[in-house]
Amino acid sequence: MSIQTAWQATLDFWDKLPIIIEPSDTQLSSDGGLLPLRQFDARIGLTRQFAEALDDPRTPQFCDHTYLEMVRSRIFGILAAYEDQNDHDALRHDPVFKLIAERSPDGVPLASQPTLSRFENAISIASLKRLRDCFIDQFIGSFDTPPRRLTFDLDAVDDPAHGEQQLVLFHGYFDQYQYFPAFITCADNDQTVVLSLRPGAVHAALGCDDDLEYLVTRLRQAWPNILIHARGDAGYGMPWMYEIAERLGIDYTFGIASNEVLKRASHSLLDQAEARFEATKEPQRLFDAFWYQAKSWPRARWVIVKAEANAQGTNRRFIVSHRAGAQILPEATYDDYAARGESENRNKELKCDLKIDRTSDHRFLANFFRLYLHAAANNLLVRLRRAFASPPPAPPSVSIDPTAPQAVPTAALAGRNRRRYFNHRRQADPLGEGQPCTWRSLLIKVAAQVCVSSRRVVVRLSANWPYLDWYQRLCTFLTSPAAFTSS
Repeated sequence: MSIQTAWQATLDFWDKLPIIIEPSDTQLSSDGGLLPLRQFDARIGLTRQFAEALDDPRTPQFCDHTYLEMVRSRIFGILAAYEDQNDHDALRHDPVFKLIAERSPDGVPLASQPTLSRFENAISIASLKRLRDCFIDQFIGSFDTPPRRLTFDLDAVDDPAHGEQQLVLFHGYFDQYQYFPAFITCADNDQTVVLSLRPGAVHAALGCDDDLEYLVTRLRQAWPNILIHARGDAGYGMPWMYEIAERLGIDYTFGIASNEVLKRASHSLLDQAEARFEATKEPQRLFDAFWYQAKSWPRARWVIVKAEANAQGTNRRFIVSHRAGAQILPEATYDDYAARGESENRNKELKCDLKIDRTSDHRFLANFFRLYLHAAANNLLVRLRRAFASPPPAPPSVSIDPTAPQAVPTAALAGRNRRRYFNHRRQADPLGEGQPCTWRSLLIKVAAQVCVSSRRVVVRLSANWPYLDWYQRLCTFLTSPAAFTSS
C-alpha cells in the first residue's frame, strides 16, 4: 500500500551504524505485479465486459466513480489478497490501483468502502442474469477454434457464515451455518463457467439441472456439434440429474451412494481383491460393471464398481455412467471420473486463496454478486496462467529401439513417472502451474515506485528483487501476439 504520513524511527540492533526508517514522499506501492495482469485484462476485455453487464441506476453527472472503476478495484484487490471492502479505504490512495482504474497516480482517491458497499448492494437480479451470460460468452470467446469435446465438473462448496446474512441456514452434514454455492467448471481449461449462490441447507444438486441445461443450450448455439461430458460426485447422483443429461443428449458420469443391492452385486469382486492382497501383499484395485435399476428409476443404468484392498483395509466406490465406452472400459471410465478431483482442487484455490467465503453482506443478492467478483478474479488469473504456461517436455518413452525415443503424452504418465514430471514442472514453470498464492509471492507482491511526468508514467522495481526475471518474462510475453491467441 502507499506511504501516506511522515515519520521517522531509529533502530539500534546493529552496532556499527544506527538504522533510520522513514517514509518517502514518492508514490510507492506494494502491489506492482498487478500491472501485467491489468495489461492482460485490457487485451481480453474481462473486467470491461463484466461491468457492462451491470445496471447502473445512478445519475452520471453526480457520479465520481464508475462501475467499471469499482469492478476493477474489487477484482484486482481480490487477486492481491485484499478481499474485504474495508481494505479499499487504504487502497484507494495506492498509485498502482489508480493506474488499474485508469486514473493518474497523483489524482483523486478511488472509491471508499461505503461507496463499494452501496455498489454491491445495488446489484439487481437482472444484472446477475446478465453476468451468467457474460461468463459463458467469455468462456466461448476464449477458444480460437470450436472444440470438439468439453468436460464439465459440477461441485458444491460449503461457505461458512458468521453473521445474520439473508438465507444463511444450518447444514447438518457440515455442522455449521453457511451458504452452499455451486460451480460448473471446465476441466479442459479450468475456467468457472456457471455459478450459483444457494441457501445453506439445500441439497448439493439443487438447481444444478437448470444450470446444466442453460449451459448446454448456450454452448450448442455457438457450437452445434459439440460433445459434452458432465461429471459430479455422489451428491449429483440424483434422478433429476440423470434425466436432464439424458434429455440433453450429453454424456455423464456421476457418483452413486452405496446401498445393499449394490453391495451384494459387488461382494464377489471385493472378496477377489482381498484374496489377491492376502496372496501378494500388494495393493489391489479391481473393477466390474453391471446394469442396475433403482425402484424410482424409469430404466436401468450402467453402474461401475471399484473394489480396493490394501494394508489400510477395503474400499468400494460406485459410479453411474452414460458415456461412450463405459461398457467396454470400466477402469478407464472410473479413472476419468476420478480426474474431476483436479476441478475440486481449483475450487479449493477459489475458496482458500481467493476467499470466496467473504460473503458478509447482509443481502443475499449482494453476496451473490461478490461470488461473481471472486470467480471473475479467478478466471482472469486462470486464463493468464494457461496462456503464459511453458511446461517442460515430457520424458521419452521406453522404446524397443533405444535410438528412437518418443515423447510420452503427459496425460498418459502414471505412478512415479507422473509425480516426477509434475514436480519438475512446478519447479520449471512455477507461474504456469502456480496457484493464486504462488502468483502473489512470485509476481504480484513487489514494491514499486511510481513516477508521473507529463509524457509518461514510470514504474521502477528493485534490481535486486529475486523474481525480477519472471516479471520481465511475463511483460515480454504480454507484448507478443501469442499472448492473446488463445487463453
